[in-house]
Amino acid sequence: MLESIFGKKIDFNELRKDFTILNRTINEKPIIYFDNACMSLRPKQVLKVMNEYYNKFPGCAGRSNHTISEEVNKAVNEAREQIAKFFSAKAEAVVFTKNCTEAINLVANAFPFENGDVVLITDKEHNSNLIPWLKLQKEWKIKLDVIASGPKNEFSVDNLISKLNEHKGKVKLVSVVFTSNLDGVTNPVKDIIRICHKHKVKVLLDCAQAALHHEINVKKLEADFIAVSAHKILGPNGVGALISTKENLDLLKQFMVGGETVTDSSYENYEVEKIPEKFEAGLQNYPGIIGFGEAVKYLEKITIKNIQKQIIKLNEIATAGLSEISGVEILGPKKADKRGGIISFVIKGKPIHEVSLLLNNTHNVMVRSGAHCVHSWFNNDKNRESMFKDGTVRASFSFYNTEEEVNEFIKAVKEISEL
Repeated sequence: MLESIFGKKIDFNELRKDFTILNRTINEKPIIYFDNACMSLRPKQVLKVMNEYYNKFPGCAGRSNHTISEEVNKAVNEAREQIAKFFSAKAEAVVFTKNCTEAINLVANAFPFENGDVVLITDKEHNSNLIPWLKLQKEWKIKLDVIASGPKNEFSVDNLISKLNEHKGKVKLVSVVFTSNLDGVTNPVKDIIRICHKHKVKVLLDCAQAALHHEINVKKLEADFIAVSAHKILGPNGVGALISTKENLDLLKQFMVGGETVTDSSYENYEVEKIPEKFEAGLQNYPGIIGFGEAVKYLEKITIKNIQKQIIKLNEIATAGLSEISGVEILGPKKADKRGGIISFVIKGKPIHEVSLLLNNTHNVMVRSGAHCVHSWFNNDKNRESMFKDGTVRASFSFYNTEEEVNEFIKAVKEISEL
């Protein structure tokens, strides 16, 4: 058991009762859900508040003045405040989006770039933090450059500084992943932000993978923009946020416009709403936003610190077990605590999708196989001929997973390796 922020002991086995999906069996065997890097499960508390919206006050926020609308307004505002508190930001600087991908696209399309400006990314970015910049480059609006990893596939501060110096004041934004969904490695974001700010460069952090097991404090980090998805942190699908400061959001142009993004309009012109509403076009995903707020409230009770300890403990067991299996190679650092809740691996001579299907079909162990939306890394010259060239099998853990599940996973991988 671990200590919570309220001084109570956290029993992770007890918390499993909040996730009714974990009671499901297939072929009379319990499911083992190890695809948390793709999507987390939702506790019943989140589902409850979303159902309350549909059953008790299924109206619009910010448009009407009747009782139901006011109740929606109140619930959405409270959720915004809760999310702002969780990330140590101000409520006015929380912009609701469809997901992390849309939050990154918002910055890409709204940042005041000029022709010739440079954006830097790492060589391990999810497509959501690569394609928006490639699209801008194709439109001749920016130049995209990549910060190469170091010899151990780690983020290289030296290479960042070299790129900043190479482009001599042209770099306007560095957009980097906080924690990689490929191998679970966390980048030195504090150092990245400090160096970039020294060069008067803004920083956007893709926090989709990090938010569940890293404290993300906008004030302490001095982050300019962070992008998150609710579905990675116990929240519903279809909602995320761009979290920033008023000063940084004021730099952005409107990306999508329409209802609720203006205070008035004529056939000739319109008056823009204040932030954050100026970026939230049309009816929002109200039940999703309310569920998002409840999800971070749930996380606050457990604390990110406790979640991180539990996830690393599970990964240490998995890493020790898989390391003893002949033919298994793990992507990334050998030490589990350097990979958070992710273990990406291959079994020599076994196609990755076949391994994934066998884990599912024979042991109900649900993982992901493939390039994990980081195709560019696998297509890199240095990786194209490696044992990981076809992708990996990725198991990813959360606090509601158990040591027994991890041991069953190890047993299953060993059986498959011997086929």
